Amino acid sequence: MTVTVRTLAEWVRGEVLGDGDLPISNARTLAEAQPGDITFVEHEKHLHAWHLSRASAAIVPGNVPVNGRPIIRVGDPLMAFAQVVQQLRGRHPETVPSINPASHIHPTARVAEGVSVGPFAVVGEGAEVGANSTLHSGAVVGRFCKLGNNVTLYPHAIVSDECVLGNRVVIHANAVIGADGFGYRTQQGQHVKVPQLGWVELEDDVEVGACSTIDRGTFGPTRIGMGTKIDNLVMIGHNCQIGKHNVLCSQVGIAGSCTTGDYVVMAGQVGIADHVHIGDRVTILAKSGVSGNVASDSQILGYPARPHKEFARMVWFIDKLPELRKEVSQIAKHLGLENI
Repeated sequence: MTVTVRTLAEWVRGEVLGDGDLPISNARTLAEAQPGDITFVEHEKHLHAWHLSRASAAIVPGNVPVNGRPIIRVGDPLMAFAQVVQQLRGRHPETVPSINPASHIHPTARVAEGVSVGPFAVVGEGAEVGANSTLHSGAVVGRFCKLGNNVTLYPHAIVSDECVLGNRVVIHANAVIGADGFGYRTQQGQHVKVPQLGWVELEDDVEVGACSTIDRGTFGPTRIGMGTKIDNLVMIGHNCQIGKHNVLCSQVGIAGSCTTGDYVVMAGQVGIADHVHIGDRVTILAKSGVSGNVASDSQILGYPARPHKEFARMVWFIDKLPELRKEVSQIAKHLGLENI
């Protein structure tokens, strides 16, 4: 598809500066763009790359100056560029709702209108699947589960018995919702399993990445708040209560019975000990280990995790230790204390 810069601006409701009649045939990033392409500039720090780029035009924020090539000014260049990419490359045709004959839907299950069920997907006894949901091949909805409208389960995603999913929930491939929590008691020298009799609740607009796991509660729910986004390879233990609009990055591990406030961010490989509370709007930086409660509006780092600036000072002092040791040795030698 080839369209003018002006047409692209109409798609994204942007302001054109420069030649609006210039033809554009593709959309690529700054490093890959060629003549005839449009690209995007998200931050001022990318201006140098834009000047070096071979792109014919760019989607930019309002503070980017004209440099001889046409630009489209918008409030959010990244999202506008994504829309342009979808339009220029052609959107995937919408799937016509259908129930594949190789799937298995229990006679007591209730599947609403507009639901698509792929081959070898399973909907268990007494389960409910809301309107316009999609269960891709091999997805499993367990007994007595309740799925809201517009839910998507990608291939081999598993929602175990009695779990509850809100509207517009997305579960990516091979994620497991509602596996047994890791609970044991040692009796007569053996580890005896504590029955895990609870369930998992995912509120509206939650997204769970590939190969992530959320364990069911012991007696009640493990709950994930509205709008929370969970990356691939994340583990959430039983009885956790995760707040609204949290962002949990890859390889985060949260032990059982933890709670978080709203708008918490955990970067990659963060580990949280059991029974810890994380307040609202906390940011936990990558590879941190958290063993105690964290107050709202904190930014923490390290193990044990502590305020970011405090940890940065500690690292600075650690870097100075070899120099300090040398100075102490010199002082000892001067005082005749080398052998002490």
